Amino acid sequence: MGYYDDHSEVRNKARKKGKGGYFFASLVGGILGALLVIIAMPSMSNHGILPYTVQQGNNLTSENNTKLTNKNEVIQRQVAVDVETDTTKAVEKTSGAVVGIANIQSSNFWSDNGNGSNSEEAAGTGSGVIYKQAGNKAFVVTNHHVVEGATKLEVSLNDGTKLPAKLLGSDVWTDLAVLEIDGSKVKEVAEFGDSDKLKTGEPVIAIGNPLGPTFSGSVTKGIISGLKRTIPVDIDQDGVVDWQAEVVQTDAAINPGNSGGALINIDGQVIGINSMKIAQQAVEGIGLSIPINSAKPIINDLEKFGDVKRPYMGVDLKSVAEIPAYYQQEALKLPKDVNYGVALRQVIAGSPAALAGLRELDVIVEMDGQKIKDVIDLRKHLYQKKKIGDQLHVKFYRSGKLKDATLKLTVESAQ
Repeated sequence: MGYYDDHSEVRNKARKKGKGGYFFASLVGGILGALLVIIAMPSMSNHGILPYTVQQGNNLTSENNTKLTNKNEVIQRQVAVDVETDTTKAVEKTSGAVVGIANIQSSNFWSDNGNGSNSEEAAGTGSGVIYKQAGNKAFVVTNHHVVEGATKLEVSLNDGTKLPAKLLGSDVWTDLAVLEIDGSKVKEVAEFGDSDKLKTGEPVIAIGNPLGPTFSGSVTKGIISGLKRTIPVDIDQDGVVDWQAEVVQTDAAINPGNSGGALINIDGQVIGINSMKIAQQAVEGIGLSIPINSAKPIINDLEKFGDVKRPYMGVDLKSVAEIPAYYQQEALKLPKDVNYGVALRQVIAGSPAALAGLRELDVIVEMDGQKIKDVIDLRKHLYQKKKIGDQLHVKFYRSGKLKDATLKLTVESAQ
């Protein structure tokens, strides 16, 4: 019994100590468990783990979750707004100045009894850009092929207002035309940029009405894919190239109906008038736009005179770079280190060039001290820097010798 009592006391003391240890361990475990629940609850609620009744029953948790959700929404909205801020600003600046154009033509219908009637319908649609507002008039630039053959023209503003338009002038060579509309309805006018400062890879935006009114005001984005592209144009559709159009290449989507619309830079300035695309099955993403610096003098003449008053030399031109090296040496007799310039394939009798002494096979390499690399350089200098009646100083090679001459430019219609 004494043994039992001795050990019983020991066991009782041990039990007392054990109960104290269990109680302390339980207390610590409870506190840690509570902390884990508190820490886990926001995370669990964020992942939809907590049931709706718990969130509703705990006002503090529900409020915190709401604040957290709202914060996430604000962050998401901020990201969405900031992704293309420059692009959206550019579009907002210019889109109101881009209009739709309906080419309305008359049609004759004849019945079986020989009675006829006339009707008018839209033969095609395109786009245009309002570039000027003066008093109660506003002026729109578009493509020649958009307005060609029209009996009437109708312009649709950005807000849906439809206005009759008057054709002031059209130029088949540059595919440009100018219209006049009621300026009192116009709210926005586009700003012209500087297409000479464009760089390959620079972001650009096309705005227009592809496929007509259904997709009016469509915006596509791309880059400048190439500069100073020359595209052969057959004006009279006789199978012979009549003109080399200077254009800017872009991969911004340009579709039928975009013609005449705006190609703008990231500042919202018009740097090109969309004109065409290469539509071949194997080709994708090649849109072409008339650079605005080339278009400006044409637009001014069409607005003022109804046609283009171009300085006239009286020559037929060919870039030396397009002539095989053999003929550069044998026919043109150019020095071996000269592989640029413009060859004269024909000089019209009585023209400024003929009167100045220029001849067939002469090669122009300089105008007014500026190097002339090709036909585009020559036309750019002639049409953008010279006026009718100006003196034009040229340097040219004849039979391997460098010569110079001075022309007095006349109006093209003089021929």
